[in-house]
Amino acid sequence: MPITILIGAQWGDEGKGRAVDWLASSADIVARYAGGDNAGHTVALGSEVYKLHLVPSGILHENVVSIMGNGMVINPVNLVREIQSLREQGLDIGPERLVISSRAHIITPAHVELDRARELALGDEKIGTTLRGIGPAYLDKTNRAGIRTGDMLLDIEVFAERLSVAVAATNADLQQQGLASLDPTAAAESYLEAADYLRPYIKDVSIYLHEALKSGKRVVCEGAQGTMLDIDHGSYPFVTSSSPTAGGALTGLGVGPLFVERVIGVAKAFSTRVGGGPMPTELNGEIADRLRGTGANFWDEYGTTTGRPRRCGWLDVVMLRYAASVNGLSELMLTKMDILSGFDELKLAVAYQIDGRRHDYPPVTNEQLERAVPIYESLPGWRDDITGCRALDELPGAARNYVKRVAELCDVPIRSVSVGPEREQLVTIF
Repeated sequence: MPITILIGAQWGDEGKGRAVDWLASSADIVARYAGGDNAGHTVALGSEVYKLHLVPSGILHENVVSIMGNGMVINPVNLVREIQSLREQGLDIGPERLVISSRAHIITPAHVELDRARELALGDEKIGTTLRGIGPAYLDKTNRAGIRTGDMLLDIEVFAERLSVAVAATNADLQQQGLASLDPTAAAESYLEAADYLRPYIKDVSIYLHEALKSGKRVVCEGAQGTMLDIDHGSYPFVTSSSPTAGGALTGLGVGPLFVERVIGVAKAFSTRVGGGPMPTELNGEIADRLRGTGANFWDEYGTTTGRPRRCGWLDVVMLRYAASVNGLSELMLTKMDILSGFDELKLAVAYQIDGRRHDYPPVTNEQLERAVPIYESLPGWRDDITGCRALDELPGAARNYVKRVAELCDVPIRSVSVGPEREQLVTIF
């Protein structure tokens, strides 16, 4: 059973790129299965920092093939820019190392404009999207009106016509809202150049993976966003438009569950969120500022894609317990443990109180979640610098107790803990 599925167990930004980079060292293929360039994975290798938005994190390993699955929505122009940027950083990215599903859907200029227009219309009720056209692209997919990457293999005139029709249809919506129209010809031009560049990368990913798995190749399925942003299982409507949970990995790549060996959830040692929606453990003031950082370092709590400061709070075990259930997690990886160094006291939200009743799992409605009061359990903190720790017994006792307690509360073993942004700053727990 050679598939490992990697899941974000919170609201995204958990450090999945770093986790994928670690797992990729023993993999043959890293396959991303959902989302678009609204995701942002940052991996530090020595003095070089790689910021990935569309290309899977496995690309940083020269013997690993990276796959972009059918569950993704892809902006071809942005993808070409990212490939070229990574090449400038010295990475070899050719069709032998990067494969794009012919069934993935394309984000058009029309989708980007619609995204901006809809967020503008929502005003104070806006979702907090990245304005990359993700939602409108998925909406066209479900409406059976989308354009797929396989269409870039067609005659160039046919592809150009489909783009023009999509832009023209959007212009009617934009005009109704009093917004400027797009020029269909100008909008299509850069996409035609991108299509010509990307054609050699496009294949039937489902068949590619089926043959690889049958031959014993090991595959890591890379998620984007997190469980609480899942369109079905997240804090709807403050969610993404795809399924970043374990089930989404199978549908987003076209593979069956019999190959799955591990489902790993990645979670920060505290909670963060970007965008709107309730966050019961959210903090303000000095503690939140300490968790967030100043923004001077790439690992501070500012979005890789948007640059927006993240909302921060104590670790929400209620959400984490729910993520373990929804995904069937076999293990957890805790990231950013080093950020907790220096606190005299740490808190874990072990349950909620809502209208006088205790809840061990999150309620279905946001109205209830807005009224949730965290029930905290306090643990002693530690003052030691743990960034140099590489084994469990090197961590201070309070840090070990923190890890142990989170695992107990979630009923899921924690197998690894990151203690810094570098690839080697990892404590593996057996």
